[in-house]
Amino acid sequence: MFALQDTRGAVEIAFTDRHGGVSGGPYASLNLAHSDGDDPDTVEENLDIAAYAFARGWEASGSNPFVFPSGTPWPRMVATMSQVHGSHVAVLHPVDVESQREQQPPVADALVTKVPGVILMVRAADCLPVLLADVERAVIGAAHAGRRGLVSGIVPSTVETMRGLGAREILAWLGPHVCGRCYEVPTEMRTQVSSVVPESYALTSWGTPALDIGKGVRAQLDFERVSIAGVSRRCTKEDEDLYSYRRQGGESGRLAGMVWIRP
Repeated sequence: MFALQDTRGAVEIAFTDRHGGVSGGPYASLNLAHSDGDDPDTVEENLDIAAYAFARGWEASGSNPFVFPSGTPWPRMVATMSQVHGSHVAVLHPVDVESQREQQPPVADALVTKVPGVILMVRAADCLPVLLADVERAVIGAAHAGRRGLVSGIVPSTVETMRGLGAREILAWLGPHVCGRCYEVPTEMRTQVSSVVPESYALTSWGTPALDIGKGVRAQLDFERVSIAGVSRRCTKEDEDLYSYRRQGGESGRLAGMVWIRP
């Protein structure tokens, strides 16, 4: 279920793979987004399974994935967003928690909060999910960084927003994403992106123009003086245990990055 997990103080993070859920067909099995073709109720059940397992700190097991050992903190909510490859960062304040339960997710590509017990979720299927936290000051963030997000600076914007809430020493975790060896793009596109973030310039393993989103985001984090706490080296296009739009097309599910401040 989890491709990468880490705990730092009260902050916990995880990135999912595609196993442990209830979706079938090309979406099997832990699809965490309402992709065209997958059953919405099934996706909602997957979201619950992933959130419960994350809050427990270990994977679902047995016939009841919703069991909680005595004393396990209960998530107040799972905050998602309608991701559009943009540059907007949505901040979740304490007053928003109850109201957002009944509202549509914000149109954004990053979420930031200081509210304990709220799981921030970012979803991806080749783009780079980035989780961030200032452990001491209890400020967390989750960002969705694809090609357009790299150019628009969604990750630096998330860092800036976190600092506006008091964050100082920020750590970052980078989830599974398509690697530079596999992310083939037209020459003009590579030129456009690498003119903004030179570190993203890459070649595929077969020698054609490519982009390396991971290297580009790491360069942006380095410029922002953000330390890398963990990196998944798994390529979504190469690894069939992960979802990949480039490999599966429109029938690809979505994996997720999750971060929370344990209450």
